[in-house]
Amino acid sequence: MTPSRDAAWDLLCEYTTSESLRKHALAVEAAVRAYARQYGEDEEAWSAVALLHDFDYERYPDAENHPYRGAGILREKGYPEWFVRAVLSHADYTGVTRETLLEKVLFACDEMAGFVTAAALVRPSKSVLDLEAPSVVKKMKDKAFARAVKREDLHAGALALNLPLAEHITNVILAMRERAADLGL
Repeated sequence: MTPSRDAAWDLLCEYTTSESLRKHALAVEAAVRAYARQYGEDEEAWSAVALLHDFDYERYPDAENHPYRGAGILREKGYPEWFVRAVLSHADYTGVTRETLLEKVLFACDEMAGFVTAAALVRPSKSVLDLEAPSVVKKMKDKAFARAVKREDLHAGALALNLPLAEHITNVILAMRERAADLGL
């Protein structure tokens, strides 16, 4: 089965009613898709993975179930094992190491897209259109800001892609700008 973006969106919407979680999925998708384009990979397949990385979270928000329940659902629906593995690898506690480029990109974009969203929402414009990497780096230094986001994960994601942190942040911002209207940013 070749995963399609449309089928992934339908599955996401079946399991996720929260607008903020759907927007998070769209933000991660935008960033992952941009990296797929940059690396010459399959944008459609990578987009599908990005959309579904947290699709089970609303129903199963604890570490005992997420993303394991989602992985089981994906397998039942015939998604390929590389796809399921990528979903599992985005959470450190699963023990699934990130080996493929897709797995590294998904991890790098997941928390960063959330952090960039938070940084954009506190701006007067509430937009990514005027957000730049130095502002995000400054917010990262403020431990009270978006305190649930592990700063070491943001750094580790850029490192996994062999990119300077500011370059990775810029890549995510630029990708999210392409979908700013859909993201409400």
